[in-house]
Amino acid sequence: MAVDRRRVERLTRELLEAIGEDPERPGLKQTPARMADLYSEFFAGVGEDAAAPLARTISVSRGPAPETLPSGAVLLRDIRFRSVCEHHLLPFAGRAHIAYLPGEQVVGLGALIRVVETLATRPQVQERLGEQIADTISEHLDTRGVLVVLDATHGCVTMRGGRQPEASTLTMAARGIYTEPVARAELVTLIGTSTGSAGAR
Repeated sequence: MAVDRRRVERLTRELLEAIGEDPERPGLKQTPARMADLYSEFFAGVGEDAAAPLARTISVSRGPAPETLPSGAVLLRDIRFRSVCEHHLLPFAGRAHIAYLPGEQVVGLGALIRVVETLATRPQVQERLGEQIADTISEHLDTRGVLVVLDATHGCVTMRGGRQPEASTLTMAARGIYTEPVARAELVTLIGTSTGSAGAR
């Protein structure tokens, strides 16, 4: 479902008037159209099928490179993402780390990135975003386990209230074998050594 650009423009004008501004002054005259562009980009995932990128799989035993079968988890670190918190419509952004233990089928790494991007471009909360990513992968890909770790900074923490610019939020969602702490311990260690840690943003 596409964003209703005309409606966004109209409501942006109303919002500017509601805070006591003049939407016709030079600095704000193009703001409604810019907001329509912004919302079209930020909320492109609303109504989109997040599982669609996982439809094209590769057989690990009959695929193009059976001699390179993964014997352990596939771990993709430092997927940059940004989303919008549904509570205040302020942005939050960070990095996603995804690991899965393949069964008979694997996907190209770009498919995992597209799952994150689709689910992130909706009004979200970080905890649910991680759970949705884990559910999408575990339900639509042949896996024995999935682990999703999100590390993000939130505008509602850094820009309002207590204003803690260095604070980041870490969430974890696990499925299958990785619901067991011992099974995911190695992955958590590998993710922790990521060069894209929160402090490096």
